[in-house]
Amino acid sequence: MSRLSKIGIFGAVIAAICCFTPLLLWLLPAIGLASLVAGLDAVLLPALGLFILIAVIGLIRDRRNG
Repeated sequence: MSRLSKIGIFGAVIAAICCFTPLLLWLLPAIGLASLVAGLDAVLLPALGLFILIAVIGLIRDRRNG
């Protein structure tokens, strides 16, 4: 597995955990960043899509090269 596909998979897993876990809804207000809660979906969902795209590109490159 190439470095590109590893980065994509790791990033997608982290973004998915952040998207689907209400932990951020409790954590951010506790540390004084409650104003960021409203914009989480606007950042995390595109990040998830980007990391999935990176993982797919890495896996396609791996398949072509070896």
